[in-house]
Amino acid sequence: LSARTPMTMLMGRLAGVALELALAALLLLFLPPYYVYRFTASFLGSVFPDNVSGKVVLITGASSGIGEHLAYEYAKRGANLALVARREASLREVADNASALGSPSVLVLPADVSKPDDCLKFIDDTVAYFGRLDHLVNNASIWQVCKFEEVEDVSYFRTLMDINFWGHVYPTRYAIPHLKKTHGRIVGVTSNSSYIFIGRNTFYNASKAAALNFYNTLRMELGGDVRITEIVPGVVESEITKGKMLTKEGEMKVDQDERD
Repeated sequence: LSARTPMTMLMGRLAGVALELALAALLLLFLPPYYVYRFTASFLGSVFPDNVSGKVVLITGASSGIGEHLAYEYAKRGANLALVARREASLREVADNASALGSPSVLVLPADVSKPDDCLKFIDDTVAYFGRLDHLVNNASIWQVCKFEEVEDVSYFRTLMDINFWGHVYPTRYAIPHLKKTHGRIVGVTSNSSYIFIGRNTFYNASKAAALNFYNTLRMELGGDVRITEIVPGVVESEITKGKMLTKEGEMKVDQDERD
């Protein structure tokens, strides 16, 4: 096999870019303008990623799972962090790890995203401490495993909607004025369960679909003032996949047998 020279590598790179541009041109002919905009924004974002060094990033649900590891990735890139979750001890452990990975400053903010007053406070506390807000990462989430017919009182699952949907809405509402000042970004962590439906996840699927459509609509309303990124993961290792869930009785517990 012949070695790849810098010139051949460059030509390969240019060929790849040319192919992507050609595909984008085809999309212009067949897709509505909004979807063309989304494709173009995604393409440009992959070519010119954000430099988050020195920026202020607030992450909800940061005590474990996706939120924890997003905190570490931002830390490696030099971002200042405000970490939000209900469990202060776990948050402080994540904060220590993030500092060791390179975050210049980490603020720990114990709070419940289902409570509007808590959300207003942690947004205000972040801006008061750092003087600005650049990224809001709405990640907090809980899970449910049971069939709809098994639920004796559907009001039990208001908690799930309060966290998985309203827990995205409240922080977003209070953060937008600050994000407009910095031309910042909202990152919404939803799930592919919003469009790939799994049994025994009735309320969970509905909450994720609501959040996803909230962000899609908000992107159209905000235009270029505040950018919006949706993260739509599949199954990842976390407390949820280890069996932590809201039961049909409306109680949080860890039950791997029920999960399976």
